[in-house]
Order: sequence, then C-alpha cells, then structure tokens
Amino acid sequence: MNLPIITRHRTLGSGDEIKMSRVRIRVLACAIASTLLVGCVAVVAATRSPASLSAASAEAPKLTRTVVMTGLQNPWDIAFTSDGVMLFTEKCRGVSARLADGKTVRLFGTSGSALVAPDLFCQGQSGVHGIAIDPDFAKGTRDIYVFMASSLRKPGTNRVVRLTVNADYTSVGNRTDIIEDIAYKDAANGAGGAGAHSGGRIRFGPDRFLYVPTGDNHNATLPQDLKRLGAKVLRVNRDGTAAPGNNTPAGGDPRIFTYGHRNVQGITFRPQGQPNAGQPFTAEHGPNHSDEVTALVAGGNAGWDPQNRPGLRCPDNYCGYAGDPTTMPMTDSQRFPNAMPPSWVYNGSGRGMDSALFLDGKQWRAWTGRLLVSLMGGQRIAVLQLDARGMATNDASVELPSARTRTLVQGPDGNLYTANDDGEIWRVVPN
Repeated sequence: MNLPIITRHRTLGSGDEIKMSRVRIRVLACAIASTLLVGCVAVVAATRSPASLSAASAEAPKLTRTVVMTGLQNPWDIAFTSDGVMLFTEKCRGVSARLADGKTVRLFGTSGSALVAPDLFCQGQSGVHGIAIDPDFAKGTRDIYVFMASSLRKPGTNRVVRLTVNADYTSVGNRTDIIEDIAYKDAANGAGGAGAHSGGRIRFGPDRFLYVPTGDNHNATLPQDLKRLGAKVLRVNRDGTAAPGNNTPAGGDPRIFTYGHRNVQGITFRPQGQPNAGQPFTAEHGPNHSDEVTALVAGGNAGWDPQNRPGLRCPDNYCGYAGDPTTMPMTDSQRFPNAMPPSWVYNGSGRGMDSALFLDGKQWRAWTGRLLVSLMGGQRIAVLQLDARGMATNDASVELPSARTRTLVQGPDGNLYTANDDGEIWRVVPN
C-alpha cells in the first residue's frame, strides 16, 4: 500500500530531482500571520499514488502545516519536555527553549546563552547536534543531554553533556560531560574537510538507555575498530557508562551497541503494538549510493569498511567515495557475512538520509506505525511500510519545499515537528 503525500507548491529549479509523477498537489489554503510563531499555514489534501487509489479515502489524513519558527541558524534537532516546552539546537549557537507564550530563551552554547560553553566550536558539519530529554524529567530530574563538538581535549572531540534545566527555563546548570571521547575529524583529508561525519542524533529508547550514533570522520579504519567510538551506535546509562546487554564483541569498548557504520544521523524505535516493539532503526548517509535504513541488533556489524579495496583509487586510503554498490558496498556481506541487513536501501536521486521517526497514534490513520525518513538532497520525506521482519515493503514520497529536513519529531500533542536548513520549524497536524 502506498501512502499519502504532504507537499507545498514551489517552482522547480534546474537542480531539482523530484519525481513529480509520484505526487499530486492540492493546496487548499495559505494564510500569513503577523507574528513569528505562526507564519504560513497550509491545509493540504494527502493523496495516494495510482497503485493505491483503490484504498478507502478515509485512510488518508488531511494535514495542516504551520511554520512555527523562522530565522533560526542551522536548526539541527528538537525535543519536547513533559510540560510541553520545545527545546531545539542550532548547530553553531547551542540549545534554546521555546516557551508556551512563544518566548525563546537561549540556554546553553555561545555568547548570549544563560550558560556559555567556551569549549563549543562549530566546524564543517559539526557543532551542536542532537538533544534528548531524561526519561524521568517529569519526576524532577530536569536533565537534558546534548551532543556537541568540544575543544577541551587536543585534538577536539565530540561529546555528550548532561545539563539540568531550572523550573522556568531561564537557565541550565550542573554540566556533566558523560561521554568525552567520541572521534572528531580535526583536519581535512582527501575525502573532505574537517568536521565531517560526526553523526550526533541522540535518543532515549523505550529501555530508558541513551543511544548515541557517531560517524566515521572519513577515517578508513574507524568503522571496524572496536576500541574507538567513531562510526558506532553507543548505548549508555545516564552517567555515560556502558548499558547492560550491549553484547559488544570481545575486547571492544563496552559502550558500543553496534559498529561498522558510516554516518548515522537518524535513530528511532519501533512503537508498541508492532513486531519487535522497541527495536532501534537507524537512517544513515551512503557515499555516492546506498542510503540505508537498518534494524539494529545488540553487537551487530553494519558492514561499512572503506579500507583496503583492491582496484580502487582511495585518497588518503579512504575508499568510501571510490567505488559503487558492488566495489564499495555500504553493507559488505562478503567481508562480513553476519552483517545486519538493511531494511531499505535508497539509490535514487536526491540522497542524504538524515532523521527518522516512527509515527504513533490513531490520529495518523493510514500513517500510524509507518516510518518517516528525511532525504535532504531530494528535499523530501520517504514514508516506509515495514513487514514483521522490519523490511520495507513499499514507500511513498513527501516533497519538501525548497528545504532540507534536518529532524523529524513527534510532539506531546501527537503532531509532527520538523526543522530544516532554511532556518524553520514546522508543525504538521493530521485532521
């Protein structure tokens, strides 16, 4: 069954590679408000591809999109506290809170924040990335967790810090760096500039442990190196120590949950009521091919190994961009026969797989339980239906209007919130 599509009309430029044959646009209304909090509101009829036109029209929700915030500087992630405050990160500024009255407070980061982090720096793809809320926030811990690049070590590292938010969201304190040694690319090489491939989406799973995806830094040996934390998914307690049950291979850092990754930037968990509820799924950038969604298993190898590829020319010994799906596969099942198989491989135009989210709640009707994955290069969202094994059985597309979706989050109101590289945060409401 194909799925409904959200879209906003725009003029396609020469660089657009959107398959318009897969979408039908029906813009019903757009109103411009005079405040920062409500920009453009559009009610869009969600439609299906021809293969699914026989499905009952009642299954397709109508969706209202509101531009909640504009003018942000590279917003990267969103998290909601139990009392409905929206926290968001900006890559080169830090963490801010948007309160119920629309006021924004800069909590942590560069100059102008309530708590300045002098070690924070922004370079290339790196800076302040993911944010997660402590599972016991509503019970009084008031802790949040942030992934950031830091100069406290030489060379710099990526790290996860824990902060405590005060009652009225005007300040944070009690900074504790719970993971300090995540690999960071501190110098350019033949594969690209400094600051590349840091990963950084962080989420608490239903098991109440913190999952921390990291990137390969354009370092050929990092993905399969079990002593270092780059190109992994970590699973840790709230103090940064290894969580029980990681099943890390012998001799490896016990914080490692899965390894052999390239650059995971999305992680989400299968909702209750589905097979293998709670299982983590990642969304991961491929090189010049093969963006992947993968269902993770403890101790699993994702199969990325961009080293020692006979017949390929590999700048600075990094073969990650040197081949094709056969000569430089994302999941190398020949080198690693037990590698975790991808649930979905995308080789179409407009790659750049980023955030991922399982939608939950009856209000999403036909989309309930489906997996959303943002494809930044194509400026669209892929909507996947998974079978009991976690394999995608079909997909549809969501066109993005001149924007690269950086995060997908479901708020406490059940609505979808997105942030994009145009500096906007949207709310999408199913009706």
